[in-house]
Amino acid sequence: MKIVFLDRATLAEQINLRTANFPHQWLNFETSLEQQVVARAQDADIIVVNKVPLQAASLAQLPKLKMIAVAATGTNNVDLNYAQQKGIVVSNIRDYAAQSVAEHSIALMFNLRRNIMAYHHAIQRGRWQQAQQFCFFDFAIDNLAGQTLTLIGGGNLGQATAKLAQQLGMQVVFAERKLRSPRPGKVAFEEALAMADVLSIHCPLNSETEGLIKQPEFAVMKPNALVINTARGGIVDEQALLNALQSKQIAGAASDVSVLEPPADNSPLKEALKLDNFILTPHVAWASTQNMQQLADQLIDNIEAFVAGDPRNQVFAN
Repeated sequence: MKIVFLDRATLAEQINLRTANFPHQWLNFETSLEQQVVARAQDADIIVVNKVPLQAASLAQLPKLKMIAVAATGTNNVDLNYAQQKGIVVSNIRDYAAQSVAEHSIALMFNLRRNIMAYHHAIQRGRWQQAQQFCFFDFAIDNLAGQTLTLIGGGNLGQATAKLAQQLGMQVVFAERKLRSPRPGKVAFEEALAMADVLSIHCPLNSETEGLIKQPEFAVMKPNALVINTARGGIVDEQALLNALQSKQIAGAASDVSVLEPPADNSPLKEALKLDNFILTPHVAWASTQNMQQLADQLIDNIEAFVAGDPRNQVFAN
């Protein structure tokens, strides 16, 4: 049994990938380009992948392939239709990163609401020395307690963020899907946006959520609103976000994701970095050491279960 991990560098070096409990050959590549997939995985029985695209044209040239073990929750990079047609099992990682993503989301809210980065940059420019006193008040500081947090996405990530927010004294509402009547426990989409002091996004990227937050959505939000995206690039329209920040249509935003990762030099998110009210982190909300180790352990569990004839965490085409 040959196993090829196409992008081992997507997991930190300190994370332990335990040895699977069956005879096998394991080959690691730190990174791989899409055009390198066929050559590197030509005789693989199992491919382990995080973000490298595995499209039908490549998969069709891998006759021995029996399983794709995705080292992440999202499977946008895999042609699920082709895999299902050919009987290739696709398994992903589930319910491992809730605490890490929730803490990262709350940390971004604190940073923006208390203007920590703005004060930090001001001090770098010498503003504290210019003040000639023990403090200065160039940027507003507000408590999160008492503010309304609107969550898009009610799965384990959204629920974990809601729990932490409630412990801080925030009022939490879950937005219903766009253009749908609200179900019990949900608030109509536009109403939920209008209520938000903070909007935090925790839904998957798909045909329904791509471009979900654009100029019309920013237009209904409060001018003091913050937008936090730790989900996927493409859910928030990046140019519309930049425009909303520059025009002060919203008070601030933070993103852990980008449409292209890493962002292109002309990305609106790169332009937004010039502002004091925007924070960009490199898709690491999930990546606490504890939660990343859980991912690695579950990855090997998925592979062992498949080899034992009992596949788990299977992903199917819609």
